[in-house]
Amino acid sequence: MKEIISKQKETVSFFLKNNIFISPDLITEITPNTNLDKLYNLISSRIISDEFLFLNKDIYNILPNKKTLDINWLEFERSKVMSEKDRDNKIYYKFIDYFDDRGKKEQDIKILFSYKEEPKKRDVQDFVLFFNSRYKTMESMLKNRPELQNIMSITRILNKKEKETVSLIGLVDDKKITKNNNIILKLEDQTGSINVLVNKSKADLINMAKDIVLDEAIGVTGVNSDNIVFANNILFPDIPAQKELKKAPYEAYAVCLSDLHVGSLDFLPEEFDKFIKWINCKTGNEKQKEIARKVKYIFIVGDLVDGVGIYPGQDSELLIKDIHQQYNECARLLKQIPKDIKLVICPGNHDAMRIAEPQPELYRDFADAVWGLPNVVMVSNPAAVNIGSTKDFPGFDFLLYHGFSFDYFIANVESIRNHGGYDRADLMMRFLLQKRHLAPTHQSTLYIPDVERDPLVISNVPDFFLTGHIHKSSVSNYRNVTMICGSCWQRKTPFQEKVGHHPEPCRVPIINLQTREVKILKFGN
Repeated sequence: MKEIISKQKETVSFFLKNNIFISPDLITEITPNTNLDKLYNLISSRIISDEFLFLNKDIYNILPNKKTLDINWLEFERSKVMSEKDRDNKIYYKFIDYFDDRGKKEQDIKILFSYKEEPKKRDVQDFVLFFNSRYKTMESMLKNRPELQNIMSITRILNKKEKETVSLIGLVDDKKITKNNNIILKLEDQTGSINVLVNKSKADLINMAKDIVLDEAIGVTGVNSDNIVFANNILFPDIPAQKELKKAPYEAYAVCLSDLHVGSLDFLPEEFDKFIKWINCKTGNEKQKEIARKVKYIFIVGDLVDGVGIYPGQDSELLIKDIHQQYNECARLLKQIPKDIKLVICPGNHDAMRIAEPQPELYRDFADAVWGLPNVVMVSNPAAVNIGSTKDFPGFDFLLYHGFSFDYFIANVESIRNHGGYDRADLMMRFLLQKRHLAPTHQSTLYIPDVERDPLVISNVPDFFLTGHIHKSSVSNYRNVTMICGSCWQRKTPFQEKVGHHPEPCRVPIINLQTREVKILKFGN
């Protein structure tokens, strides 16, 4: 203890002589083993200017990666004070983002999409523009289908007097089953609405119609007659049938984690420690250690912590009841992962932030310790990133979505509900790829309407689609998109027991980027 205090005093004294104050959060990081050269070099190398007054952990973690910083340090100090007084932390974190610039620093990880919110008041017109934007995007996808080359607006179809074959695109406004077991869909576009009848005698078509959900975009071909269209075919935006199956020209691995739920009484620390030992090549057979040595990326798809106040009575099921301490403990665990492995992290519904999607990056106010990890790349939920690109290889596109909408569709889509429900993440993920939307129904998730674009539309087809949320690992393939649902690090909770969930904790999907083979390592019993 005396050695630690002596080292800390030595450090503080040195910087005071150079007119620089060190924050308490950085002082507590200093131990007898701390290499003070790293700190001293910040002065001698003139990375920071004479105007610099205050060194905290945020800056300390970033500066060694910079040769110089052209910053108005007085403005930075003001933003820091405002943040500490809880008046406004946005400017301070913009400074930190500028210093860090992780997206450019990690050249082999390119952020293709991560939602950045501009706070503003929302009104009814925002929702109108939001759905108009979604319709236009989906319409452009469906128009590429050969069967829909000659589409007509709904108003034009309604004005036709004679029966003829027509094609249309619309959002599903309503869905009914008649007393004869036919299905009537009410479709709308920007010109009007019309009913589409799917006859029960067309078995394949009626089965497709059973899985249609409200608010999704579909294409229909059929025959018009007296303000109704009798469907002959139904088409979804879907992904191309002939997508290229890309493989890396080098051997490297990516690991998929989700739903750590740190802070829960049901968190599994011993099992997670086994994972940490494996990723550090301290356990496993020779083949498994060889894989661990070649892991370059770890994706964590939401629910890093169990959260506080997520559901009634949660307080009695928490080991760590303070949200800051939950993230601090999570950071302590993740800090044990080798620094040369990039951690790509998106939030989930248990994380300390709004539940409405898209969720922005983890809030620094609560997860500052996780942000401070040197190998972290933070993204929103959902997000799209590209990894592993080289001069001669375009890399892989990953779509990350925690999966909060899964609950709604597992309950309301007949083919998923009747064929395994929560045990069939593959059916759920394929369903969303076919719809080209992560939450096509208005009620399936809370969301923030974006008037420019719908961030939950799957605009670009990924190579990998990663999710979590249902606590059961799954690996499957749909049209050369590798679909992976992460496991969890929490034993079955009383709530899961009550609703009939069957979680399988501590299973880790590992992707061989050279072969596209995915294996699952089990770290639990």
